[in-house]
Amino acid sequence: MVDTDDMNQGVKQQNQVSATSSSSLEEQHHYLEDLSKHIEVLLHASEAPLTANAIKKHLSLSNKELKQALELLQLRLDAGVMRLHETASGYRLQIADSYSALIQRVFPQRQERLSQALLETLSVIAYKQPVTRSDIEYVRGVTLSSNILRQLFDKGWIKEDGYKETLGRPALLHTTAQFLDAFGLTNLDELPPMPDISAIGGES
Repeated sequence: MVDTDDMNQGVKQQNQVSATSSSSLEEQHHYLEDLSKHIEVLLHASEAPLTANAIKKHLSLSNKELKQALELLQLRLDAGVMRLHETASGYRLQIADSYSALIQRVFPQRQERLSQALLETLSVIAYKQPVTRSDIEYVRGVTLSSNILRQLFDKGWIKEDGYKETLGRPALLHTTAQFLDAFGLTNLDELPPMPDISAIGGES
């Protein structure tokens, strides 16, 4: 015959364990929620993207805590107009893409218009890098204006790194992390299929 006192005692202990476990989970959730708010504050206050290592250092987080806090932050942001975006230089907050048309209509002066020649040159460097100036001219079929390259250097989107072992040892051109940031990419593998430069044509 089962002792009812022992049974009641067992149920009581089980309920206590469940209550303790539930309370612990709730405390953990609040802790991570606070961390996600701290990350949001840092991203709002920072003028540049913050790397995972920088966030972990500032808030003394483990990899697991950072991952969980970023997930909570993304969930909270999904209810508003801001989005958490990871770029080559780190995490940043930005307005959701669905509002781009509104921003461009109200603030047209903020829309930067890039020339076709600049975009073609940048595309060749991004997809074919490392390339020389002659490589770009060969792909585009026109002489490359120094002003185009200067604009790309001034924006910080390209850099010289190394030389091609051929006559004259021309400099090799590469894209930079700033280029990835500007186009919302974390790495070059996220580039869309290369456009048909020969079909587009263009000016130098």
